[in-house]
Amino acid sequence: MKIFDSIWMIAIITVLGFSSCGKNHDSMITPPTPTLNYTKASVDGIVVKNGATTMSPIKPTIKFSFTDPIQQASAGNGVLLKKGTQEIACNITFEDNNSTIVVKPKAALNALSTYTISVASDLLSNTSGKELGYPINITLNTGIDSSDKFTRISDNELLTIVQQQTFKYVWDYAHPVSGMIREGSKHGAEIVTSGGTGFGVMAIIVGIERGFISRADGLARLTKITKFLDEKAEHFHGAFSHWINGETGASIPFASSNNSGDILETSLLMQGLLAARQYFTGAGEEAELKARINKLWNNVEWDWYRQNNQNVLYWSWFPSTQWTETMKIQGWNEGLITYVLAASSTTHTIPKEVYTQGWTQNGAIKNGNTYYGVKLPLGDTYGGPLFFAHYSFLGLDPRDLTDDMGINYWEQNVAHSQINQKYCIDNPNRYYGYSAECWGLTASNATDGYNASSPTNDVGSIAPTAALSSFPYTPAESKKALEFFYYKLGDRLWGEYGFFDAFCLNRQWFSDAALAIDQGPIIVMMENYRTGLLWKLFMSAPEVKVGLKKLGFQSPKI
Repeated sequence: MKIFDSIWMIAIITVLGFSSCGKNHDSMITPPTPTLNYTKASVDGIVVKNGATTMSPIKPTIKFSFTDPIQQASAGNGVLLKKGTQEIACNITFEDNNSTIVVKPKAALNALSTYTISVASDLLSNTSGKELGYPINITLNTGIDSSDKFTRISDNELLTIVQQQTFKYVWDYAHPVSGMIREGSKHGAEIVTSGGTGFGVMAIIVGIERGFISRADGLARLTKITKFLDEKAEHFHGAFSHWINGETGASIPFASSNNSGDILETSLLMQGLLAARQYFTGAGEEAELKARINKLWNNVEWDWYRQNNQNVLYWSWFPSTQWTETMKIQGWNEGLITYVLAASSTTHTIPKEVYTQGWTQNGAIKNGNTYYGVKLPLGDTYGGPLFFAHYSFLGLDPRDLTDDMGINYWEQNVAHSQINQKYCIDNPNRYYGYSAECWGLTASNATDGYNASSPTNDVGSIAPTAALSSFPYTPAESKKALEFFYYKLGDRLWGEYGFFDAFCLNRQWFSDAALAIDQGPIIVMMENYRTGLLWKLFMSAPEVKVGLKKLGFQSPKI
């Protein structure tokens, strides 16, 4: 009885086991190997793996190859090209004795769009009648359409249009209470930026000279800004914070949980204000503006930011934590203007040793290596993000500017810009779209958030400000970029405030935002390329001449 009971129980468990599997029963059985095997897929001759994403022209030829000839009727139903849920009409033909399916869309695909092409698993072999057994899916990211999106105009007209449209960010989008420049079109509406406002002040001067606004309107706006800075904006030993509440004047923490004075951002602000002081030289309201700018300028305690008389300047000072969250301003970056203005101050100046030991690190900022056939005098490998060649030089004129290290700053900025473009031409990461026309790596929005892009930190995002703000240094290369951005990318990149902040053709991504630190330099550096206006104004400041000489600089302008 025990043996019989055991056999009976085994039988019951076996039956129950099979019946309880239900639909999962099939998954326990290895399917037979199909006689129809997929060998490869290609898009315009480039082999693509099943499940992969690939770049595609807008008129692609897509091929799927198999071991057997295909039943043509099964291909007609089993091969689908889609954009989202929309089916795209295609012509399907065969090659290689019907073992290769050739798919061509009947009409050009949309540029810079995503499509999927699939082959169903029930595709049939004409030899055995067996199914493919597994689906094939490939994602296609289409490239650009090379046709012009806007009517061609003269070079000068195009420069003016770009300056004027970009100026709307500075003028129309400024904070209504303070008049200061908002950090970004996607940031909080109350966040204004001190450094970006410095760029905006210079842009307002350009706007007056170009006839975008009247001199009276420009003066009124600068009066509003300087009154707000003088009477409402929080400051820390004369330095303003990076971010300020545009309505209340309260400091807004930037890269910390604490409020702080930011001496570097303050130097970018003062660069603009000194240029404005040199521009508005009349009586009455212009004289009042000049006096207020002088007050703000003279109140900055540059020497405080030496942190107890060290021979280096520190970026920030926090009332609550003092110096614990700050860092030194040194090496080659955007901080040259900070040292120049600190040396130029008549109330809180610094000695040359602070510049020599802190900024240049006794000459350690020299580079001297060659990249893509271009010798780079200063900085890290390949030069870093291009804003290093822009921010300090919105007012500081690099033409014929040399120092006692033997550095020519015009050569430095030209080399940096050339290397940036040549890197994009070389394109070692093989990002789609990089070329002699599509280049420019600097700090901007990127596909995965804000990024200080450079050849050594390249995530595939191009920022128009990089090439356009380099117009003085690389006019031919920047012109190519401008024409590509405007004519070829068109309104995918062009919006209410000029060019959007960045784009990534490799991922078909376009920012829909604008940033003050990127929009402002486009206007100013284009003007320096066209007339040298801001260079002339800033370099005419007597304090700047004294400060540059103190630091060992030589220039015909000083």
